Amino acid sequence: MEYTNIAYVFAAILFILGIKRLSSPKTARSGNTVASMGMLIAIVATLVSFDLLDFQTIAIGMIIGTIIGAFFAIKVDMTQMPQMVAIFNGFGGGASALVAAAEYLNPANPSTFNSATIAISVFVGTLTFTGSFIAFGKLQGFVSGRPIVFTGQKLLNALIAISLVFLGTYSVIGGETDSYFYGLVALSALIGITLTIPIGGADMPVVISLLNSYSGVAAAATGFVLMNNGLIIAGALVGASGLILTKIMCKGMNRSLANVIFGAVGLKQVTPSGDEKQIQVKSASTEEVAMILESAEKIIIVPGYGLAVAQAQHALREVADFLEKMGKKVLYAIHPVAGRMPGHMNVLLAEANVPYEQLLDLEQVNPEFETCDVAIVLGANDVVNPAARHDTSSPIYGMPILDVDKAKTVLVNKRTMNPGFAGIQNELFGFDNTLMVFGDAKAVLLDLHKDLKEL
Repeated sequence: MEYTNIAYVFAAILFILGIKRLSSPKTARSGNTVASMGMLIAIVATLVSFDLLDFQTIAIGMIIGTIIGAFFAIKVDMTQMPQMVAIFNGFGGGASALVAAAEYLNPANPSTFNSATIAISVFVGTLTFTGSFIAFGKLQGFVSGRPIVFTGQKLLNALIAISLVFLGTYSVIGGETDSYFYGLVALSALIGITLTIPIGGADMPVVISLLNSYSGVAAAATGFVLMNNGLIIAGALVGASGLILTKIMCKGMNRSLANVIFGAVGLKQVTPSGDEKQIQVKSASTEEVAMILESAEKIIIVPGYGLAVAQAQHALREVADFLEKMGKKVLYAIHPVAGRMPGHMNVLLAEANVPYEQLLDLEQVNPEFETCDVAIVLGANDVVNPAARHDTSSPIYGMPILDVDKAKTVLVNKRTMNPGFAGIQNELFGFDNTLMVFGDAKAVLLDLHKDLKEL
C-alpha cells in the first residue's frame, strides 16, 4: 500500500502538470499525453495493490473501452465535440454512481461515513449522468435548444431537493433503507433533467464545464467510498478545474452561475412595444470582399459556431495563408464562450494548423480592432453584439464582447439573419461599416480564395 500511495502521488503530479499544459493550445496535446501517463500509472498501481482480481475480465473491459473510445475519436466531427464531451461527462458520473451503488449492495466497510459517501456519490453521479445526456440532446437537436420552462418549475426543483436531503439522510442513518436508496437514485436522475432543460444553448459552454466538475466530484466521493487515494486525487482535480473553468465561462458572459442555471436565457425576446426593430443590412459578394481585403493591411478573423458547422477551418486557413502572402497581417480573435464548448474555437483552428501565436483572447485582441482595417466575422453572433455594452434590457447586457464594430470595415458571414443562441437580433449587422456575406462559410471562403487569386 505504501508503494501504491507513492505511485498515486507521482500520478497526481503528472495530472497537475497535464492540466497546466492544457491551459494553452500550443501545449495542450503534450498536456493530454502527460495526464494520460499519470492515469496509466494510477491504474497499474491500483491493479497491482489488489490480489484477488479477475484480470481477464478487466482486460476484456479495457479492450472494449479502447475500441469504443478510438471509434468516437476518429469518427466524431469537430462540430460534434461538445456533444461527445457531454456524453463523456455523463458516463463518468454514471460510472461513479454504479460503483457506489455496488458498494451499497455489498459493503466492504459498513459505517456511517461509508453510507454518507455512497449517498453523495450516487446523488452527484446520477445527476451528472441524466443532466449530461439532456445537454447532449440539446446540442444534437434531439431536445429543443431553447430553455424549456413551465409554471412551478422552480418549486418542483425545490421539492425534489428537499426530498433528496430527506432520502439521503435516512438512507445513511435509518434501518431498512433499500426503498429510500432507490428513491434517492430516482430523484437524483429526475433533478438532473429538471435542472438542465431550462438552460438554453447560449449557456452550453458553462453547462458543460459545470457537468465536468460534477463528474469529478462524483469520482472523488466514490474514492472515499472505496478509500482509494488515487481516485480521490483525480476526482478532486477534475472537480476543481471544472469549477475554475465554469467561473471563467461565467465571467466571459458577465453572469452569475445562478443566473445561468435559473435565468433561462434564450427564450424569444420581445421588445416593450411588441414589435422587433427591423435592421437594414448591406450585402456584398465575395468579389467585392476580395477587393476590400486587397487594400487592407491588418485583418482580424472572428471564428464562431457557424464556421464549425460548415467545417470551414481548413478553407479559412487557405484564405489566411494567401492574405499573408499578399503582405497582410492576420490575427484571430477568440472569445471565451465562442461555440458550444470552452476552447471549441481553439481546437477547431488547431486542427487546421493555424499558428498558435495568431490566436488572441478577448483582452489581447480588443485593443487591436481600433487599428484594424477589416474584421471578418464567420458565424459568430452574440459575442460580437454591441447591445451588450449599452442595452440594459438585453439578456446579454454586460457580457464582454469582441469590439469588431470598431474596425474600419466589418465583413459578417452568416447563412441567414436568424438570431444567435440568446435569441436576439445583432445590431452590428445594420451598422454603416458592416457588410453581410450570406451563405455557407466553407462555400464562401472557397469562393473568396478563388477571387483573391484572380485579382
